Amino acid sequence: MERDEVRSSSDARLWSEYQIGDMKSFEIAASDGKMIRGDRLDGRERQILFITGFLSKRWGNKSKALAEWCRERGWGFCCYDVRGFGDSEGTFTDYTLSDWIEDALTVLRTIQESSLGAPTPEFTLVGNSLGSWIAWLVAQEFPTVDELILVAPAFNMMGERAKQISDERRHAWHTTGWMPWDDDALHKDWPLSWKWVEESERYWAQTFSSLRRVKTTILHGLQDTVILPAGSWRFVEELLRHDPEFPIELLLKNGDHRLSSTEHVETLRRLVAREG
Repeated sequence: MERDEVRSSSDARLWSEYQIGDMKSFEIAASDGKMIRGDRLDGRERQILFITGFLSKRWGNKSKALAEWCRERGWGFCCYDVRGFGDSEGTFTDYTLSDWIEDALTVLRTIQESSLGAPTPEFTLVGNSLGSWIAWLVAQEFPTVDELILVAPAFNMMGERAKQISDERRHAWHTTGWMPWDDDALHKDWPLSWKWVEESERYWAQTFSSLRRVKTTILHGLQDTVILPAGSWRFVEELLRHDPEFPIELLLKNGDHRLSSTEHVETLRRLVAREG
C-alpha cells in the first residue's frame, strides 16, 4: 500500500491517498478540519464524479457500475461520503446543504489541483436524488464541469418537504428547530435542523438567476413517490422559460425512486457513455 500526500498551492487542504490496486482511497481536510473520505480512479479525458443522495453512502449499485465503466474506458472516477455521514468525519447534525455543497466543491478542486500540470480534466457529474441538486448548483459555478446526469433530482428537497407536512408538524419543526425527514426507520434517527429549509429555499430562489449552460440530462422514474417526477418536469419548464436554448433533456421511465433495475442501470450507462 502506497501513501501520497499533496498539499494544495492555493490553500491548506491536505490530500492523502492510499493506493489499493487501481483505486485510491483518499481523505481531504475540509474547512472545519474534518476529513472528507472517498475513493477515486485515475483516468484520462473524462472525470466522472458521483454525488450520493440523502443518507446514502458512496458505494451502491450506481457508483459501482460507474466505477467499472470508467475502468473499462480509462476514465477517471470519484465518489465520496459527505461530512457527518458514512466514512467521513463529523457529526450529522452539524452539517446542512451549504456544507455538502462545499464538500463537492472541495473534492472537485482537489482532483483538479492534483493533476500536477496535466491538462485540466472535464468533469461529468452524476447526481442521485439530493446529490443531483448539489451537482446542479456546483456545476453553475465550477467552469470545468461540462455535463450533468441527474437521477431522480430532489430540487429544493427540504423546502418542498416543509410544504408537504402538516401545519402542526411544520410549526414544531420551525419552533423546536429539529425534525427527521419522516418517521421511517431509515430516517427517524437523523434529525434535520430548520436551517436546512432556510438554506434550501434560499438556493432555490437563486437557481435560475444566473445560468451557465451545461449539458444536462434528467432521468426520473414515473412511479417515484419519494421525489415526485412532476418536480423534474416543472424544473425543466422553468429553466427553459429563463433560457429557451439551455441544453437539457428529461427522460421519464417506468420505475421508482431508486431506478436500480438492470434496465435503468443500462440507461444510465448509455447516458454516461454518450451512446445516443
